[in-house]
Amino acid sequence: MANPTEPTASPMIDRHGRTISYLRISVTDRCDLRCRYCMAEQMTFLPRSALLKLEEIAIIAERFIARGVRKIRLSGGEPLVRRDVGELVHRLGRHLGAGLDELTMTTNGTRLAQYSGELAASGVRRINVSLDSLDADRFRHITRHGDLAQVLGGIAAARAAGLAVKINTVALKGLNEDELGAMLGWCVAEGHDLTLIETMPLGAIDEDRVDRFLPLTTVVDQLRVDFPLVRDDHRTGGPARYWRVEGTATRLGLISPMTANFCDGCNRVRLTTEGKLYLCLGHDEQVDLKAALRNGGIAALDASIDQALTLKPARHDFQIAAGAAPAVRRHMSVTGG
Repeated sequence: MANPTEPTASPMIDRHGRTISYLRISVTDRCDLRCRYCMAEQMTFLPRSALLKLEEIAIIAERFIARGVRKIRLSGGEPLVRRDVGELVHRLGRHLGAGLDELTMTTNGTRLAQYSGELAASGVRRINVSLDSLDADRFRHITRHGDLAQVLGGIAAARAAGLAVKINTVALKGLNEDELGAMLGWCVAEGHDLTLIETMPLGAIDEDRVDRFLPLTTVVDQLRVDFPLVRDDHRTGGPARYWRVEGTATRLGLISPMTANFCDGCNRVRLTTEGKLYLCLGHDEQVDLKAALRNGGIAALDASIDQALTLKPARHDFQIAAGAAPAVRRHMSVTGG
């Protein structure tokens, strides 16, 4: 097989003229929580035989780096439940400063106490932690069985290891809308950034998303009553648009796929744990990179990536309405957050 790290003169530009520089990788669809807006309580996960091997994930990621990807985010499911994921982090971390600008991870925090030191030693400098409530009982309800103390301990361990922590909170009507101000206040006190996310119609769940949808335009109007929010032009490569809490180090990010479409500058593609490359969260177009790599090596992998660039849509088509089916049948955990 050819060397996957050999540079190429073929930058990745989609049919709409957008340069692809950000790869999100779901290393597993499995998770040790069952958040109500993300998964059904009784989930059926992929058989382990269907998954990419960690070596294959590394080869594909390295080919993307060689073709111009500057940022990689590892996600899931919960990435830290996959055995030996630390070896993948270490291997990809060796490319930092040599093609790759940043290696990050989105996690639910349940295993951060165990892995924070290893992540930091591999070159990870910041992580996103999904946290939807600071009330232990409510947290357990949203996640179906999560332990808030365990997650807060993981966040503390991450900070002790030198990792910057950004909190990701899905705004949920009737579940946590009354404590979003408290969440921002806690982030200010702890020195974390906070990103609020609108719920998205991905996969079948046990609840009606219409009942839980909370527009962030309304949330920001409410937060501005209690916090001095000013616009901030900070960008991290993702879809969030930022405010800053004046007089503090905390930024407030907003990911608003429903009320403020963010697709015009999309620079992202997503690799699933079974090797499918999806071009958009809200569409089903994909190419099978696992089959390409196994059957034809790096040349076939490059050809499949080129094919994918011709399929990337201009924008998602998310809708949340009574009786509406999910935009796509697959869950977020399959595609990667």
